[in-house]
Amino acid sequence: MKLYSERFSLPILPRRLIAIAAFALCSGYSHAADPFTVKDIRVEGIQRTEAGTVFSYLPVRVGETFTDEKGAAAIKALYATGFFKDVRIEVEGDVLVVFVEERPAIASVTFTGTKEFDKDQLTKALKEIGVGESRIFDKALVDRAEQELKRQYLSRGLYSAQITTTVTPIERNRVAITFAVDEGDVARIKNINIIGNKAFSEKELISMLSLRTPGWFTWYSKADQYSKQKLAGDIEKVKSFYQDRGYIEMQIESTQVSITPDKKDIFITINIKEGEKYTVSDVKLEGEMFGREAELASLVQLKKGEVFSGAKLTASTKNISDRLGNFGYAFANVNANPQIDREKKEVAFTVLIDPGKRVYVRNINIGGNTKTRDEVIRREMRQFENSWYDAEKIKLSRDRVDRLDYFSDVTIETPDVPGKTDQVDVNLGVTEKPTGNIMLGAGFSSSEKLSLSGGVNQANAFGSGNTVGVNVNTSRLNRTIAVSSTNPYFTDDGISRSYEVFIRTTRPPVINSGDYRIRTTGGNIKFGVPFTEYDTVFFGAGVERTEIQTYTGLTNYNDSPDAFKRYVDSINGVANSTTDPLSAFATGQHNASAIGVPLTAAWQRDNRDSALVPTKGRYQRANFEISPAGDSNYYRATYQHQYFKPLFGGSTTLALNGEVNYGKGLGGKTYPIFKNFYGGGIGSVRGYESSSLGPKAPNGDPLGGSARIILNAELQFPFPGSGLDRSLRWFTFFDAGNVYADSFGGGGLKASAGIGLSWVSPIGPLKLSFGKPLNAKTDGDITQRDRTQAFQFQLGTGF
Repeated sequence: MKLYSERFSLPILPRRLIAIAAFALCSGYSHAADPFTVKDIRVEGIQRTEAGTVFSYLPVRVGETFTDEKGAAAIKALYATGFFKDVRIEVEGDVLVVFVEERPAIASVTFTGTKEFDKDQLTKALKEIGVGESRIFDKALVDRAEQELKRQYLSRGLYSAQITTTVTPIERNRVAITFAVDEGDVARIKNINIIGNKAFSEKELISMLSLRTPGWFTWYSKADQYSKQKLAGDIEKVKSFYQDRGYIEMQIESTQVSITPDKKDIFITINIKEGEKYTVSDVKLEGEMFGREAELASLVQLKKGEVFSGAKLTASTKNISDRLGNFGYAFANVNANPQIDREKKEVAFTVLIDPGKRVYVRNINIGGNTKTRDEVIRREMRQFENSWYDAEKIKLSRDRVDRLDYFSDVTIETPDVPGKTDQVDVNLGVTEKPTGNIMLGAGFSSSEKLSLSGGVNQANAFGSGNTVGVNVNTSRLNRTIAVSSTNPYFTDDGISRSYEVFIRTTRPPVINSGDYRIRTTGGNIKFGVPFTEYDTVFFGAGVERTEIQTYTGLTNYNDSPDAFKRYVDSINGVANSTTDPLSAFATGQHNASAIGVPLTAAWQRDNRDSALVPTKGRYQRANFEISPAGDSNYYRATYQHQYFKPLFGGSTTLALNGEVNYGKGLGGKTYPIFKNFYGGGIGSVRGYESSSLGPKAPNGDPLGGSARIILNAELQFPFPGSGLDRSLRWFTFFDAGNVYADSFGGGGLKASAGIGLSWVSPIGPLKLSFGKPLNAKTDGDITQRDRTQAFQFQLGTGF
């Protein structure tokens, strides 16, 4: 760094160049300027920099004595700011004059020719290292930015990319920086060769690699573009593959990566040494086990006489470490030492257990909750402060907070307490997400004509954890208004309470202009009582008043659907208080009114890892509803079971769902038609029109039924290019199910298969599916035909 200016002003007298004196001090020259008292300080040459900034770096103030040492320190400090490319200090009488020449400012940073990277992201990245608008221009930083940009292109396989940086001076001491990029062609992997393999074919080994030669989908996944990080990961996959099959001494001897002179083709060669295949001769535990030898031994997955498996050995040591963590030993060391007998091709393991000190939790710290109250999160915690560390309870706490579905991300860490060897803190971090949900929809069909639907639900109202909602649905045939509220912690013990008040009107279509309308007004209250960490039992009661009216127009009551007539007759409802049913038919109107008092009991078990995008665990719910009093006497039972299992290292999820529903009238009464079940569409059997399965009216419109079976199976995969992002996935599915009039049977199950996409988008959950019915009936009597619909979607809008 240049400490002293080489620009000298002549004549020197009466102006003295302090820079010369400072240079003399540094070089050992004997002549030096005499100290003097500063009467004033003046700064010249500044355009953008404030004078106060310059004064703050000077080691002398007005009224103080200025020396050559202070002059040298001042020049060094001003250069170190990076604001100036030249600094001079001169003296006019007793006035100190600081001359500076500012470095130019960056007026703009632009990119041309960039297709591989988003320009806004590049601009942001460069600004973080000091190259951005309004920053001071530094040639070294610009060169560094150019090299980093080249490195990024190399990581994308663009080895022939050329970058030309142009710095153009403009008015007011500013510069414009342009990065002109010629990306060239992408270098693709031409061949992958594995040498030294004997036990497994080269094709089998290459199939495990994430790197690929060009194929059908590599244009999108970019798996045919070389990456050093991906190759390192692939090498570990090959090693794990061998070690899981007994080859404990397998080694990767070398890897060679070469590129053709035109920088278009890449060749990868992996040299391996397989070694011998070993079986396990013995596994024993040593160390401090607190009298739990049998319990810890049961956690060992690697058994005597089996072929050695590195995955089982790792799982065994982890299981033991986790179990000790449940007893407070957070830093237990569990290591397996092998004893290899190459002659017998056997390996024995001694698992050394060092539990370390027992640890307790000092503080539980919660961060990231900008809206949700601390107490809403803390009441889900099963690990407590000032108690022994319990790894299982810490994991359960994280899962319970995640299942609230208030947060897009939940993380938990257990850092050591500084200066303590037996204490940790639990830091739970959350990322808030929109918990309100607006459902808006519009549709048109031949039966419903124009339909509008909407609803507002706030799952975490004002950060309290309570849920409130208003749902509205209106169309020619169906209208609903419902207001609901749920308090998940009505008591401190976790008993929940829910209210709902609703008005529902339904007008299913019938043939020959015959029509009927069902209007249900009511409300209910439900309580949920948790019995275990995963099990909750619900109890509830409600009151419903259902009015049923027919408007037969030019026909009579007999033109209404049989299910409707049976139900109306069962409650003996006659309109206008007439005693003559024929008179009622003649007026074209026949009414009925029924009071129901439904009582409900339900059980729910939920140990999924996430309520929104689960990858493992189960969800079960059984519900029984009975109305023993009033005019409407019936019972209905439902059972649902969901199962999620990660496959292929967690990248794929198997999701299964089964649901059975059944209802029946009590005391000889007919089952209420307004309690019917419906099937078809997203949420039941895709590929069939929504709610179209089961019994139909004479004109072919669906009536629903008192029994239903739904079966779903999905394989959920990461979307190509999204990594392991669980919010964006594609899936294949197989669905089966049907709706029945009175009991199961009669019609079999309708089946479909297809593909779909699910995305937890910024505006809410989106699900798309394209289904192909496998056994739909599309001809014959209209009451037997199935309504199919290949493409279906469902969208909720978050706020």
